[in-house]
Amino acid sequence: MASSLPRLTAAQVAARLGVKPQTVYAYVSRGLLRRERDARGSTFDALEVEAFAGARRRTAPAAVHPTSGMPLAVVHTDIADIEDGELLYRGRRARDLTDRPFAEVVEWLWDAERVDAPDPAIGSAREMVAALPPHAGAMDRLRAALTGFAADDPLRHDASSATLHRIGWTLLTGLPVALDGDPHGDIARSLVSAWRAPADEATVAAVNAALILLIDHDLAVSTFAARVAASARADGYAAVSAALGAADSPLHISAAARTARLFARVRRGLEPERALAEALQDGNGIPGFGHPLYPGIDDRADALFSFVERLPDGEATMDAARRLSDVVADRTRLRPNVDLALAALASGARLPDDAASTIFVVGRLAGWIAHIRAEYAEQAMRLRPRGEYVGR
Repeated sequence: MASSLPRLTAAQVAARLGVKPQTVYAYVSRGLLRRERDARGSTFDALEVEAFAGARRRTAPAAVHPTSGMPLAVVHTDIADIEDGELLYRGRRARDLTDRPFAEVVEWLWDAERVDAPDPAIGSAREMVAALPPHAGAMDRLRAALTGFAADDPLRHDASSATLHRIGWTLLTGLPVALDGDPHGDIARSLVSAWRAPADEATVAAVNAALILLIDHDLAVSTFAARVAASARADGYAAVSAALGAADSPLHISAAARTARLFARVRRGLEPERALAEALQDGNGIPGFGHPLYPGIDDRADALFSFVERLPDGEATMDAARRLSDVVADRTRLRPNVDLALAALASGARLPDDAASTIFVVGRLAGWIAHIRAEYAEQAMRLRPRGEYVGR
């Protein structure tokens, strides 16, 4: 059956891969890419190009200094690790923790008892969110709430574990309420209520599992941004703000929103190939598929799909996820990542599309705080690299 995906020109392929058009034809001559030629010239299969781009990312060596040959950045961490395709937190499988409340897992990870956000701070954060225009997105609301919490905390500038943990608990317990959720001891339930969705047990359990699975993941760019700010002894709110800035990018947490839009199109009845064609137009790859740290399916996605199946609309949601995955797998070797599982969660629980980004940030916040604390224990300004002038 002929593909309904639009074909890419050599120039479009070159732009997608970040190479010159001549290099694209070199790939063709080496049998790495296939082309078809007609009256318009050479064209390429969009999904095949995406698979090739993903393979190049997985096999590319780590960036190194051009003269010393040393990696440009290696930061020791005892928080998360990925071994044999499994995500571990301090040596424990992350998926084995998903039956525990998110706050309980955070208490264990931080070794710090929970302290709920004070009402005045929540009020300040809610006012900041309320001042946003109606079209503001999830990341806009999160940044506004963060600013409100920071402005209300005159004691935030102490770079100590005690102050940092207080800030962390303020954000974890206060953000769902600032985003219009109901106060509740269960952070996942409070967050679900912010979307005015039915807080059935399956939905709360799925959101709780997602929060836990997203706590930390190697040294993502947002986590490194938080550590750089902490290296300069930024307070907890400022370091989290730096992480949010790095997270709000098409190759990080914003990819969750792209995946949610792709998945919503499939759920509305659009054929998976046509939905993929629309998603590929922005040139940032296939959202929801592939991750360089996993040889197969993303461990977090695999764990989260089992919760999605139990959602009110879980059966139809998983059917859409399988149809989309089959199309991608048939044309590439890419497997689902956590963004697809988050999109399926939002769809199956009838949450808004941007719920995926909010869940991602709230879960990762726990990891950011853990990394900020670790950086406070290191020598200040150690993450300020020295520039090497290469201009004329």
